[in-house]
Amino acid sequence: MKKNTSKELKDIDKLNQNISNIRNHVNEIIFGQEDVIDKIIITLLSGGHTLLVGLPGLAKTRLVRSLGIIMGLSNKRIQFTPDLMPTDILGSEILEESSKGKRSFKFIEGPVFSQFLLADEINRASPRTQSALLQAMQEGIVTVAGKNYKLPEPFHVLATQNPIEQEGTYPLPEAQLDRFLMQINITYADKNAEKQMLIATTGTKELAPKKIITSSQLISAQKLIRSIPVGDQVIDAILNLVTNARPETSKLKIVKNNLSWGPGPRASQSMMIACRARAIIQGRLSPSIDDVIALAEPILKHRMNLNYSARADGNSLSNVINELVKTLK
Repeated sequence: MKKNTSKELKDIDKLNQNISNIRNHVNEIIFGQEDVIDKIIITLLSGGHTLLVGLPGLAKTRLVRSLGIIMGLSNKRIQFTPDLMPTDILGSEILEESSKGKRSFKFIEGPVFSQFLLADEINRASPRTQSALLQAMQEGIVTVAGKNYKLPEPFHVLATQNPIEQEGTYPLPEAQLDRFLMQINITYADKNAEKQMLIATTGTKELAPKKIITSSQLISAQKLIRSIPVGDQVIDAILNLVTNARPETSKLKIVKNNLSWGPGPRASQSMMIACRARAIIQGRLSPSIDDVIALAEPILKHRMNLNYSARADGNSLSNVINELVKTLK
């Protein structure tokens, strides 16, 4: 495992100060969601996309919009509805006629051409429309009429999703779920946090988010995160966790008996980068197995699927992941 250079150490100190400022400012706007905020920051530092799952009215949209401004990113919002079309996301070509009568096609960019895209209630759109984001999330480009168009850097999708039990929702395809680095469940804040929220948001003035860092600083931070050394012990823990979560290769009966499929290699990659980011925001210079344990559920849960008998018996993915985590302790 290589050691950090003196320049890297200075850069890490500066990054820690920026992260501290970001956290403090977000917590002045969003109340009682400190763990959720930390996980979103980890995802952004890792260069990934986030899926926020929770009931309506839990400030998911406000949190995402605030973070976009605070991180200095150009941001756009798409409200996903059943009648939304892929062209409403990606853009489309129109036939344009010049003053000389020459006709040509011109591409009009859709809202996906932003650094920070809020896909609000993503599971209210049809699977066809949801899949319009697949290429963008993986490759940072979109293809329209056979031509490739590069998206701005950095490019992050923060999608909000209502529980799939609600009416008018469509489950996200497995391939799209795998593109999200984390699935973060957001729940009700406690009573004290809700009291703070009531006081702060029902007066004559409401605190507006302000820019703390720039997009170029975020890109530099993402490169710095990837340079953080990871010990063999942590790498082995990541591999053991992910391979043990696959019914075909698992040594655990709970996995073999309850899962129809498990996480692919993208889960290991996501865990490797996210562990580095979590270590840094906690003031450490390299990740530990504790980081793997803490991130196991948000990184694995949306990449696993219960089989029919497990659902009938009332088993949950959280229980399966808890048993997987025990093998690392």
